[in-house]
Amino acid sequence: MALLAMIFLLVQSLIQYPQPAGDGLDEATHCRMKERQELLDHEMARLLQELEEQDEGWGAVLSGALQQWPFWVIAGVLLLLALWFTCRRRSGEASNNDVHEGEDSVDGREECMEVKVQESSDASEQRSREKEDHDGGKGESGSDGMEDREKTRYAGNEQGILLVDRIEWPVEDLERGCSVIAELMESLTRVFVDSVSNTPYPVPQEAIGVGSAFEGWSPRDWDGVYRVLVPLNPPPGHTFHLEPNSAGQLAARTFNVCVELVCTCEKEQVEEKPLCFLHHSREELRRKQKRSLLEMLCTSSYLDVEKTSRWFCQLVRSSWLQVPQWHSWHVVFQPCSRSCRLELSKGRESLTVEMLFGVRRGDSDIFVSSQPTKATITASTAWAETYAVAEAKFFRHIARQLPCESLHLKCLQLFTCILRDTGFSSSTWKTVVMHVLTTVPLSRWHRRAFARRLWDIMAYLDRCLQLTHLRHFVLGNERLPAEISLPPAMRGVVPPNLFEHLARDPAAHREARQAYGRLRFRLGVLLSSH
Repeated sequence: MALLAMIFLLVQSLIQYPQPAGDGLDEATHCRMKERQELLDHEMARLLQELEEQDEGWGAVLSGALQQWPFWVIAGVLLLLALWFTCRRRSGEASNNDVHEGEDSVDGREECMEVKVQESSDASEQRSREKEDHDGGKGESGSDGMEDREKTRYAGNEQGILLVDRIEWPVEDLERGCSVIAELMESLTRVFVDSVSNTPYPVPQEAIGVGSAFEGWSPRDWDGVYRVLVPLNPPPGHTFHLEPNSAGQLAARTFNVCVELVCTCEKEQVEEKPLCFLHHSREELRRKQKRSLLEMLCTSSYLDVEKTSRWFCQLVRSSWLQVPQWHSWHVVFQPCSRSCRLELSKGRESLTVEMLFGVRRGDSDIFVSSQPTKATITASTAWAETYAVAEAKFFRHIARQLPCESLHLKCLQLFTCILRDTGFSSSTWKTVVMHVLTTVPLSRWHRRAFARRLWDIMAYLDRCLQLTHLRHFVLGNERLPAEISLPPAMRGVVPPNLFEHLARDPAAHREARQAYGRLRFRLGVLLSSH
C-alpha cells in the first residue's frame, strides 16, 4: 500500500505542476516548485522507511520458519506415507472385487466376442494360404509373412510356446501301457473264440480301448486303470434286442438286453444238425446237455450284468494259461460286480486293466455297457448307454489330421492337471475341447498358436456358462466325422444340455461363473510367467 501511495503522489505532482514551455521561470513559480520538491522528498523518505520496516518484519517471520525446517520435513514425509498406504489399500480392494466378481461378467463378454473374431480370422487366413498355394511360387513367403503377422498381433504366443514345452507329458508311459494291454487283449480274444464256440454263451469280439488313456491324455483324477470294452455277440440260436429302461435324460439312458431265441433248424454243422431251442423239447435238450443263454446268464428274459461278469471273469481265468503273456506277467484278479479287473505286475512295473463288456446298437459306434453311469444303477439287468467308443474314434481321427505335437491333448492336460481344482470336471473340459476342435480349423492347432487355442477354449466355456447350455458332443452333432457311425434315431435328436443343472440352480450357476473368473485370472498369470 505504501508503494502505491508513493506512485500516486509522483503522478499527481507531474499533473498539477508541469514544466512551462518557455526557457525562463518567474521567481514566485520557482519558489513554489522548490517547496513542493522538498515536500515530495520528505514524503518519499517516509514511505521508504515504512517499506524497510515491513521487509524486516517479513524477514523475521521467514527466518523463524526456516530455523524449524526439520519439523516441516518430518511432517511432509509422514503425509506422503499416509497417502501411499491409503492408495495401496484401495487398489487391493478394487483388484479383489475385479477377480471374484467383475471378471466373470465383463471379461466373459469380451472373450465371447474374441472367439468369434479369432474364428473368422482363422478362416480368412486359411483362405489366404490356400490362395497363395494355388498361385504358386508365393506359398512359402506368404506363409512366413502370415506367421509374422500372427506373432505381432498376438503377443502372448511366445509365452504359450514356452508353456507348451514345460507341460509334463505322460505320452510315453501311456503308449507303453496301451500297447501292453492291446497285445494282451488280442491274445485273449483268440482264446475266447475257441472256448465259446458251439456253446450257449455270448461270443466276445475284439476289445476296444476307451477312456483318456487310449485317447492319449490323463487327467489328474485318473485312477491309473486302462479300460477296454469287449463287445458281446449273441450265440447261435439267440438274438439281442435292446429295450429302453429309463425315461430320464437322453445322455444318461439305460437299456435292458432282451434275449430271444431264434430257429436254427435250417442251419447245418459239419458233423450234425444243431438242436433248435425253439423246436426241440426240453427233455431232448436236457438229455443232450444243451442249455440256452436264457438259462445260463439271464434274469427272466434279460441278460444279467452280474451273472455275465462272473462268467467272463471265469473265462479269463481259464484262458490266462493259454496266452503268451502269462510267462512274463503275474496276474491278480480284483473283485468287481460289473466288470473284470486284472492287476498285472512284472518286476517294478504294474498295470491295471478293467474289461467292460457291452452290446452294440446295430452297426453303430454306440454301445450299452456294463459300466454304471454317475447315477446309481441298482438293477442287475440295467445296461448304461455309452459313447466312449465314438469319442475314442474322434480322438484317433483328430490325431491323424493334426501335427505330431498333439496340441489339443496338451490343452486338456493343462486344464485338468495344472489348473486343477477349478470346479469343472474332466468330462466337461473334454466336451468343450472336442467342440472347439470342430469349430477352429485344424490347421491352426500348432505350437505357435498354443496360447490362442487356450483362450478359444476359455471363450467357448464362458459362452456356455452365459447361456447355461453345453451341448452333448455325440448326440445330434452334425459336425462329427463321417467315420463315426450313429444309429439313425440319434442323428436328428436335439443335443442334451450338460449344463441343465446350472440352469435350474441359480446358486450353482453363480458359483460356476465365479470359478470361471478365478480360472481366467490363473491362466493369465500362468501365461505371463512363462
